[in-house]
Amino acid sequence: METKNLIEVLKKALKSHGVTYADIAAQLNLSEASVKRMFAQKHFTLIRLESICEMAQMDFTDLIRLMDEERQKISNLTLEQEEELVSDLKFLLVAICVQSNWTFNEMIDYFKITGPECIGYLVRLDRLGLIQLLPNNRIRQMVAKNFRWLPRGPIEKFFEQTAQNEFLDSHFTHPGELRLFMNGSLTWESIESIRKNVEALAHEFSSFQDDDARMPATTRFNTGLLLAMRPWELPIFSKLKKRDVEE
Repeated sequence: METKNLIEVLKKALKSHGVTYADIAAQLNLSEASVKRMFAQKHFTLIRLESICEMAQMDFTDLIRLMDEERQKISNLTLEQEEELVSDLKFLLVAICVQSNWTFNEMIDYFKITGPECIGYLVRLDRLGLIQLLPNNRIRQMVAKNFRWLPRGPIEKFFEQTAQNEFLDSHFTHPGELRLFMNGSLTWESIESIRKNVEALAHEFSSFQDDDARMPATTRFNTGLLLAMRPWELPIFSKLKKRDVEE
Protein backbone atom coordinates (compact mmCIF):
# COMPACT_ATOMS: atom_id res chain seq x y z
CA MET A 1 0.00 0.00 0.00
CA GLU A 2 2.87 2.41 0.81
CA THR A 3 4.41 1.85 -2.62
CA LYS A 4 1.05 2.37 -4.33
CA ASN A 5 0.49 5.66 -2.49
CA LEU A 6 4.03 6.80 -3.25
CA ILE A 7 3.64 6.19 -6.98
CA GLU A 8 0.23 7.89 -7.06
CA VAL A 9 1.75 10.99 -5.45
CA LEU A 10 4.65 10.88 -7.92
CA LYS A 11 2.29 10.63 -10.91
CA LYS A 12 0.31 13.60 -9.62
CA ALA A 13 3.50 15.67 -9.25
CA LEU A 14 4.65 14.72 -12.75
CA LYS A 15 1.28 15.71 -14.22
CA SER A 16 1.40 19.09 -12.49
CA HIS A 17 4.76 19.74 -14.20
CA GLY A 18 3.57 18.51 -17.60
CA VAL A 19 5.95 15.54 -17.61
CA THR A 20 4.83 12.72 -19.93
CA TYR A 21 5.78 9.05 -20.20
CA ALA A 22 7.69 9.97 -23.35
CA ASP A 23 9.71 12.55 -21.39
CA ILE A 24 10.54 9.97 -18.72
CA ALA A 25 11.52 7.42 -21.36
CA ALA A 26 13.96 9.90 -22.90
CA GLN A 27 15.40 10.76 -19.47
CA LEU A 28 15.95 7.11 -18.53
CA ASN A 29 16.93 5.95 -22.02
CA LEU A 30 14.06 3.45 -22.07
CA SER A 31 11.15 2.80 -24.40
CA GLU A 32 7.84 4.45 -23.53
CA ALA A 33 6.28 0.98 -23.20
CA SER A 34 8.92 0.06 -20.60
CA VAL A 35 8.16 3.20 -18.60
CA LYS A 36 4.42 2.50 -18.66
CA ARG A 37 5.07 -1.07 -17.53
CA MET A 38 7.32 0.20 -14.73
CA PHE A 39 4.56 2.46 -13.43
CA ALA A 40 1.92 -0.26 -13.80
CA GLN A 41 4.04 -2.76 -11.86
CA LYS A 42 5.17 -0.04 -9.42
CA HIS A 43 8.72 -1.37 -9.58
CA PHE A 44 11.54 1.21 -9.62
CA THR A 45 15.20 1.24 -8.68
CA LEU A 46 16.09 4.04 -6.28
CA ILE A 47 18.33 5.67 -8.89
CA ARG A 48 15.52 5.74 -11.46
CA LEU A 49 13.04 7.00 -8.89
CA GLU A 50 15.34 9.87 -7.92
CA SER A 51 15.89 10.71 -11.60
CA ILE A 52 12.14 10.83 -12.20
CA CYS A 53 11.66 13.01 -9.10
CA GLU A 54 14.12 15.53 -10.54
CA MET A 55 11.84 15.90 -13.57
CA ALA A 56 9.13 17.11 -11.17
CA GLN A 57 11.65 19.50 -9.59
CA MET A 58 11.89 17.63 -6.30
CA ASP A 59 13.96 14.96 -4.58
CA PHE A 60 12.98 11.71 -2.88
CA THR A 61 12.58 13.47 0.48
CA ASP A 62 10.08 15.87 -1.09
CA LEU A 63 8.15 12.89 -2.46
CA ILE A 64 7.90 11.33 1.02
CA ARG A 65 6.74 14.67 2.44
CA LEU A 66 4.05 14.96 -0.23
CA MET A 67 2.87 11.44 0.55
CA ASP A 68 2.63 12.33 4.26
CA GLU A 69 0.60 15.42 3.36
CA GLU A 70 -1.70 13.25 1.25
CA ARG A 71 -2.26 10.95 4.25
CA GLN A 72 -3.48 13.91 6.29
CA LYS A 73 -6.26 14.67 3.82
CA ILE A 74 -9.75 13.70 4.91
CA SER A 75 -11.73 10.90 3.28
CA ASN A 76 -15.16 11.83 4.64
CA LEU A 77 -17.06 14.33 6.79
CA THR A 78 -19.04 13.69 9.94
CA LEU A 79 -22.83 13.53 9.91
CA GLU A 80 -23.00 16.98 11.54
CA GLN A 81 -20.63 18.48 8.96
CA GLU A 82 -22.67 17.15 6.05
CA GLU A 83 -25.83 18.51 7.67
CA GLU A 84 -24.14 21.91 7.87
CA LEU A 85 -23.41 21.78 4.14
CA VAL A 86 -26.95 20.90 3.02
CA SER A 87 -28.48 23.51 5.34
CA ASP A 88 -27.25 26.31 3.02
CA LEU A 89 -27.59 25.87 -0.76
CA LYS A 90 -24.88 28.43 -1.58
CA PHE A 91 -22.51 26.80 0.90
CA LEU A 92 -23.09 23.41 -0.74
CA LEU A 93 -22.57 24.96 -4.18
CA VAL A 94 -19.22 26.46 -3.16
CA ALA A 95 -18.14 23.12 -1.66
CA ILE A 96 -18.97 21.28 -4.89
CA CYS A 97 -17.24 23.94 -7.01
CA VAL A 98 -14.13 23.64 -4.86
CA GLN A 99 -14.19 19.87 -5.36
CA SER A 100 -14.31 20.55 -9.11
CA ASN A 101 -11.23 22.80 -8.84
CA TRP A 102 -12.97 26.14 -9.41
CA THR A 103 -11.06 29.23 -8.31
CA PHE A 104 -12.45 32.03 -6.14
CA ASN A 105 -12.77 34.40 -9.12
CA GLU A 106 -14.43 31.77 -11.29
CA MET A 107 -17.10 31.15 -8.65
CA ILE A 108 -18.03 34.81 -8.10
CA ASP A 109 -17.96 35.51 -11.86
CA TYR A 110 -20.22 32.58 -12.73
CA PHE A 111 -22.68 32.40 -9.83
CA LYS A 112 -24.79 34.91 -7.90
CA ILE A 113 -22.37 34.89 -4.98
CA THR A 114 -20.62 38.03 -3.80
CA GLY A 115 -16.92 38.11 -2.96
CA PRO A 116 -17.50 38.50 0.81
CA GLU A 117 -20.08 35.68 0.75
CA CYS A 118 -17.69 33.37 -1.06
CA ILE A 119 -14.84 34.16 1.33
CA GLY A 120 -17.15 33.38 4.25
CA TYR A 121 -18.02 30.00 2.77
CA LEU A 122 -14.36 29.24 2.04
CA VAL A 123 -13.45 30.05 5.64
CA ARG A 124 -16.12 27.59 6.80
CA LEU A 125 -14.78 24.92 4.42
CA ASP A 126 -11.32 25.55 5.85
CA ARG A 127 -12.67 24.96 9.36
CA LEU A 128 -14.28 21.71 8.18
CA GLY A 129 -10.89 20.59 6.85
CA LEU A 130 -12.02 20.34 3.22
CA ILE A 131 -9.60 23.06 2.06
CA GLN A 132 -6.78 25.30 3.14
CA LEU A 133 -7.59 28.92 2.35
CA LEU A 134 -4.34 30.54 1.22
CA PRO A 135 -3.39 34.22 0.70
CA ASN A 136 -5.18 36.03 -2.16
CA ASN A 137 -8.11 33.61 -1.82
CA ARG A 138 -6.22 30.73 -3.35
CA ILE A 139 -7.55 27.29 -2.47
CA ARG A 140 -5.71 24.09 -1.63
CA GLN A 141 -7.89 20.99 -1.56
CA MET A 142 -7.52 18.80 1.51
CA VAL A 143 -9.73 15.89 0.47
CA ALA A 144 -8.20 12.50 -0.22
CA LYS A 145 -8.48 10.72 -3.56
CA ASN A 146 -10.85 8.24 -1.94
CA PHE A 147 -13.10 10.96 -0.47
CA ARG A 148 -16.73 9.86 -0.33
CA TRP A 149 -19.90 11.35 1.04
CA LEU A 150 -21.41 9.31 3.89
CA PRO A 151 -23.50 6.37 2.59
CA ARG A 152 -27.16 7.38 2.98
CA GLY A 153 -25.90 10.55 4.66
CA PRO A 154 -27.31 14.09 4.26
CA ILE A 155 -25.45 14.80 0.99
CA GLU A 156 -26.45 11.54 -0.72
CA LYS A 157 -30.05 11.99 0.42
CA PHE A 158 -30.03 15.55 -0.89
CA PHE A 159 -28.95 14.42 -4.35
CA GLU A 160 -31.38 11.50 -4.35
CA GLN A 161 -34.26 13.85 -3.54
CA THR A 162 -33.31 16.83 -5.71
CA ALA A 163 -31.02 15.73 -8.53
CA GLN A 164 -31.22 12.02 -9.33
CA ASN A 165 -34.55 12.06 -11.17
CA GLU A 166 -33.67 15.28 -13.00
CA PHE A 167 -30.36 13.81 -14.12
CA LEU A 168 -32.07 10.73 -15.58
CA ASP A 169 -34.87 12.78 -17.19
CA SER A 170 -33.15 12.87 -20.58
CA HIS A 171 -32.96 10.91 -23.83
CA PHE A 172 -29.13 11.13 -23.64
CA THR A 173 -28.78 11.85 -27.35
CA HIS A 174 -26.81 15.11 -27.30
CA PRO A 175 -23.02 15.39 -27.72
CA GLY A 176 -21.22 14.23 -24.60
CA GLU A 177 -24.24 12.22 -23.41
CA LEU A 178 -24.49 8.46 -23.01
CA ARG A 179 -26.85 6.05 -21.31
CA LEU A 180 -26.27 2.32 -21.25
CA PHE A 181 -28.49 -0.13 -19.39
CA MET A 182 -27.47 -3.77 -19.44
CA ASN A 183 -29.04 -6.75 -17.77
CA GLY A 184 -27.81 -10.32 -17.56
CA SER A 185 -27.18 -13.32 -15.33
CA LEU A 186 -23.69 -13.24 -13.83
CA THR A 187 -21.71 -15.18 -11.25
CA TRP A 188 -20.49 -13.43 -8.10
CA GLU A 189 -16.95 -13.57 -9.49
CA SER A 190 -18.01 -11.70 -12.63
CA ILE A 191 -20.03 -9.19 -10.61
CA GLU A 192 -16.99 -8.46 -8.43
CA SER A 193 -14.77 -8.04 -11.50
CA ILE A 194 -17.16 -5.54 -13.06
CA ARG A 195 -17.49 -3.68 -9.76
CA LYS A 196 -13.71 -3.18 -9.67
CA ASN A 197 -13.73 -1.96 -13.28
CA VAL A 198 -16.48 0.53 -12.45
CA GLU A 199 -14.45 1.82 -9.50
CA ALA A 200 -11.46 2.19 -11.84
CA LEU A 201 -13.63 4.27 -14.19
CA ALA A 202 -14.61 6.52 -11.29
CA HIS A 203 -10.93 6.95 -10.47
CA GLU A 204 -10.23 7.86 -14.10
CA PHE A 205 -13.00 10.48 -13.96
CA SER A 206 -11.29 12.03 -10.92
CA SER A 207 -7.93 11.98 -12.68
CA PHE A 208 -9.34 13.83 -15.70
CA GLN A 209 -10.87 16.35 -13.32
CA ASP A 210 -7.44 16.97 -11.80
CA ASP A 211 -5.84 17.27 -15.24
CA ASP A 212 -8.48 19.66 -16.56
CA ALA A 213 -8.27 21.87 -13.47
CA ARG A 214 -5.48 23.77 -15.20
CA MET A 215 -7.92 24.89 -17.90
CA PRO A 216 -10.21 27.94 -17.50
CA ALA A 217 -13.67 27.18 -16.11
CA THR A 218 -15.16 28.55 -19.35
CA THR A 219 -13.62 25.62 -21.26
CA ARG A 220 -14.93 22.98 -18.85
CA PHE A 221 -18.44 21.56 -18.63
CA ASN A 222 -20.20 20.45 -15.46
CA THR A 223 -20.57 16.74 -16.12
CA GLY A 224 -22.51 14.14 -14.17
CA LEU A 225 -21.52 10.48 -14.14
CA LEU A 226 -23.88 8.07 -12.41
CA LEU A 227 -22.53 4.55 -11.85
CA ALA A 228 -24.83 1.97 -10.33
CA MET A 229 -25.01 -1.81 -10.28
CA ARG A 230 -26.83 -4.38 -8.16
CA PRO A 231 -28.38 -7.83 -8.46
CA TRP A 232 -31.83 -6.91 -9.70
CA GLU A 233 -34.79 -8.22 -11.62
CA LEU A 234 -37.62 -6.25 -13.19
CA PRO A 235 -40.58 -6.68 -10.80
CA ILE A 236 -43.07 -7.36 -13.61
CA PHE A 237 -40.94 -10.36 -14.62
CA SER A 238 -40.61 -11.54 -11.03
CA LYS A 239 -44.37 -11.99 -10.93
CA LEU A 240 -44.06 -14.60 -13.69
CA LYS A 241 -41.76 -16.86 -11.66
CA LYS A 242 -42.98 -20.27 -10.61
CA ARG A 243 -43.65 -20.51 -6.90
CA ASP A 244 -40.99 -23.20 -6.29
CA VAL A 245 -38.34 -21.03 -8.02
CA GLU A 246 -39.21 -18.06 -5.80
CA GLU A 247 -38.72 -20.20 -2.71
